[in-house]
Amino acid sequence: MEKKIGNLFKGDKVVWMVFFFLCMISIVEVFSASSNLTYKSQNYMGPIIYHMAMILLGVVVAVFTLNIPCRYFKLLTPFLLIVTFVTLFWVLIGGESINGANRVISIFHFTFQPSEIAKGTMVLVTAQILSATQRENGADRNAFRYILVVLLPIAFLIGIENLSTAALLCAVIFLMMFIGRIPMSQLGRLMGAAAIAVALFLTAVMTLGSIDGDRTEENHMTEVVNAAGEEEVDKDAIKGGGMFHRFATWRNRIMKHLEGKEVPPEEFDLDKDMQVAHANIAIVSSNIIGKGPGNSVERDYLPQAFSDFIYAIIIEEMGIVGAAVVVFLYVVLLYRAARIASRCENNFPAFFVMGLALLLVIQAVFNMMVAVGLAPVTGQPLPLISKGGTSTIINCAYIGAILSVSRSAKLRSDIREARQTSVTDNDND
Repeated sequence: MEKKIGNLFKGDKVVWMVFFFLCMISIVEVFSASSNLTYKSQNYMGPIIYHMAMILLGVVVAVFTLNIPCRYFKLLTPFLLIVTFVTLFWVLIGGESINGANRVISIFHFTFQPSEIAKGTMVLVTAQILSATQRENGADRNAFRYILVVLLPIAFLIGIENLSTAALLCAVIFLMMFIGRIPMSQLGRLMGAAAIAVALFLTAVMTLGSIDGDRTEENHMTEVVNAAGEEEVDKDAIKGGGMFHRFATWRNRIMKHLEGKEVPPEEFDLDKDMQVAHANIAIVSSNIIGKGPGNSVERDYLPQAFSDFIYAIIIEEMGIVGAAVVVFLYVVLLYRAARIASRCENNFPAFFVMGLALLLVIQAVFNMMVAVGLAPVTGQPLPLISKGGTSTIINCAYIGAILSVSRSAKLRSDIREARQTSVTDNDND
């Protein structure tokens, strides 16, 4: 029996442990932070049962994925690219709106985010290009162009409605190119071009976003009320503006973050800055040691407490120690991915596993920085912890792919010889 279970849960045991602890934290904290959902549905156990079902399905997906030899992931690339572009266009044209942005597609009452598929697909494509173009002195100069040809249209399609996800994807691919030894001259020019593009973009956001700023503040209130589960989104209020309809939201978020001035409590507007305000209250009221699991107060007032701001609830309930444990788990995940990559004989699995780990960890960093006030509100969930459907399942698939590489990738010759020597010595003993 134990042998059968061991054969089922193959791969790096440390990654399995990190995955297990993140899932357990997720169940506890989502159950605690879903008070608004339970109030809206009048079903105390409904939200957490759904979330546990998603995690269980994610575990099944992870087990299925880890049993796919890593060399077969390459065969999925053309299919995933087609799915990525079709769904990204689909969500822009006929997707459902969440908080004023078309981000999900609904099929037979099941919704999913195409951007989640696009992120993993781009990592897979980049890993293949980098591995195919490796030379003794680094990657071929053409690799840089090939990667940008695929990245730029995907990032643009995502960024129209979900700028933070596009920025996250670009950051991950840039780090993969650095790890993949793309010539520094090319990376330097890319950073310069990116700086100019960001400057032009911010100018456009600050200019065009101010035109409809007052209306966006009204829309933001509509979003917050809906996120709290108290009423539905007024779809007429969030229409208009064409492809620039998100500019006012981005401008307001940037301006609020850059103000940086300390506002007296009696002057703080809890309506306009509800998320930031209640996240700060949750963190401060933790009193370092935390209030204990299930004892959060701010979960009743903080919109998206079970998703975008769940890290603030973790701090409120578990204190600094609980927050540090979550950070430690993501650090361990990145470290183990690096160890797995360093042992791979071939380049593709090494780049692939590092890309997936960077995707999960950098998104986690984004989420935690927002929760503690170090970055503007972005709407990025905490991977493997926040409540979610598509994101939970696909993140579990990423873990399964990392485990697949750890299980099926060929070891470097020196490591393989060392293991064989160790086995021979044990037999002689």
